[in-house]
Amino acid sequence: MSDLFIIGSSGTKAYRTAMAAISENIANASTDGFARRTVTTTESGASNATMATYNSRANFGGTQVSSVNRASDPYLDATVRATAMALGSATARQRWLGDTETALNDTGTGVGQLMTSMYQNMEKLAASPDDKSLRVTTLDSISRVAQAFNQTAVDLQNVSSGIATEAQSAVGTVNQALSSLADINNSLLRAQPGTSAYAQLLDSRDAALADLSENLNVTISFGAHDSATVTFGGQTLVSGNNAASIAVAANSDGTLALSMADGTALTAPASGTLGGLFSAADTVADRRTELDDLAAQFVTDMNDWHDDGLTNDGTTGGALLSGTSAATIAALITDPDQLATRSADGTKNGNLLNVNTALRGNGSVEQSWTSLIASHANLLSSTNAEYDTASSRNDQAIAAREAVSGVDLDTEAADLLRVQQAYSGCAKILQVAKETIQSILDIM
Repeated sequence: MSDLFIIGSSGTKAYRTAMAAISENIANASTDGFARRTVTTTESGASNATMATYNSRANFGGTQVSSVNRASDPYLDATVRATAMALGSATARQRWLGDTETALNDTGTGVGQLMTSMYQNMEKLAASPDDKSLRVTTLDSISRVAQAFNQTAVDLQNVSSGIATEAQSAVGTVNQALSSLADINNSLLRAQPGTSAYAQLLDSRDAALADLSENLNVTISFGAHDSATVTFGGQTLVSGNNAASIAVAANSDGTLALSMADGTALTAPASGTLGGLFSAADTVADRRTELDDLAAQFVTDMNDWHDDGLTNDGTTGGALLSGTSAATIAALITDPDQLATRSADGTKNGNLLNVNTALRGNGSVEQSWTSLIASHANLLSSTNAEYDTASSRNDQAIAAREAVSGVDLDTEAADLLRVQQAYSGCAKILQVAKETIQSILDIM
């Protein structure tokens, strides 16, 4: 008779654990990174009767919980990390290349359109070279182009600063994930596999790995008790309960440099958010260099053109602009009478008629600006396409993983009813055993 008590008791305990696992699934159905739990039960060994006068011919031991399982697929987990890494890179580049396009400002207040307006004012002045108001307008348009160069330089500098700030934040996330992984590794080595606590640690491990992979293209391997080892650029970042940390610094030109916390230089990340930020920083640095080159060429071309002309009083035209970069370019002449509109032969509008030859056409600043804008637009367009592809692949990878690890409430509800019935059955066994024993005692 004691077998019934053992069987009923073991059943209620086992199904109570199963109901707890189902309840955990339902409660965490919307929790990011939670992998569905299941309970594996096995038949217990034959019981030993506790009654001295009772000898059973067939001993049954009931059931016992052998393990708490976590629904996961290492391949699908790795795929999600890889797609998230690519998406992180594309997202960072899309954002900052879009901000770079805004900073280049190909609108009516930008360098390109203001330069075109300047040339149009010069053409109007060529038709009426003695019109003082047109002279003032022309000088003002030259000054506005110089100011547009100044503003564009400031805006691109702000983009570089923003990229550096976000890179610092991404590095902070990486270092936090590395530290968490070391702690989790230490706990995994001490925890018992097949327990609820062990499954929770694996969830935490995978969440830390997801944060890490989204930001940096690390290499991940697994060792004893599923502990993670992380390397990057030939350097071990996490091994066992030891974690290193990394640092990022902005160079003077706006590019970024990655290193270990101790100063050891690391290769530039190729993917993840940091990879995207490094790539965007390089692109913005190129745009700033190209802008400075155009500004320097604009100063040289304008000054050379003006130097070839004469003012109305016969004086050689002086420098119109100063500066060697977009940030330093400035207009020098404000007096309309100092504008050298005459050619060397004395023609009133002779120098103005040379504008198209000297300042426009092949190799001109105007043409190079158009080429710069078109080149960046093409790069941003390809980045947008890459983002769309990366986002789609990441969604597909997540859906595939969720099909294995995710919680389906309908399934859980059905399982809960099934387990509840089994639990009630085991409780009924205990009740029957109790009533039977009581009946025997009453007879005696």
